Amino acid sequence: MNKDITIRTMAADDWAQYRALRLRALADAPDAFGSTLEAEQDLPDEHWQSRLERASASDRDLPLMACKAGVPVGLAYAKVDADAPGVINLFQMWVDPAHRGQGIALAMLDSVVLWAKSLHATAVQLGVASGQGAAMRIYLKAGFTPSGLAEPLRAGSHLLSQPMRLALDPLSADPPLH
Repeated sequence: MNKDITIRTMAADDWAQYRALRLRALADAPDAFGSTLEAEQDLPDEHWQSRLERASASDRDLPLMACKAGVPVGLAYAKVDADAPGVINLFQMWVDPAHRGQGIALAMLDSVVLWAKSLHATAVQLGVASGQGAAMRIYLKAGFTPSGLAEPLRAGSHLLSQPMRLALDPLSADPPLH
C-alpha cells in the first residue's frame, strides 16, 4: 500500500467528513449498500454527530476513515453484533473510485480484523451486493467465504446481497498478511 495512505478510527469531531464520505459512497455505488442516498442525504447534522459520539464512547464500534495525503478517500464501519458478541459486522465499506486498486480496501479490512481479534471475536461477517464483482474479489482475497443464501439487499429491492464470513482464531493476534 502507498505510504501516504493512512487508516484511522474516526473521532466524534470527524462527523462532517464521515457524512461527506458516506454520501459520496451512496452516490457512487447506489446498488452496493443496504441504504440509499435518498434515505441519508437529508439526515440532520445531529444524526451524524451522535453516531460518531456513540461510536467514540463505545468499544463496540469501529468507524474507519482512509486518507491519502490527509484527504479522506474511503470508509468502513465495523460493529460488534448485538445478538452474537463474538461476531463483528462490517458495513459501509467503500473506496473512492480514483483511489481503488491501491490496497486501501485490504488495509481497512486488516484494521477491522485486528480490532476483531483484539476483542477475541470468532468471525467477521458482511454482505456483498450482487454485481459487485470487484468487492467480492477483495473479500475472497482477504479470506472471506460465502455463508448462506443471498437475500434482498434492502426492502423492496430486486438486488441480492451475499452473506460472507471470515472465521477468526480469537487467540491469534497475528496481523493479516496483505
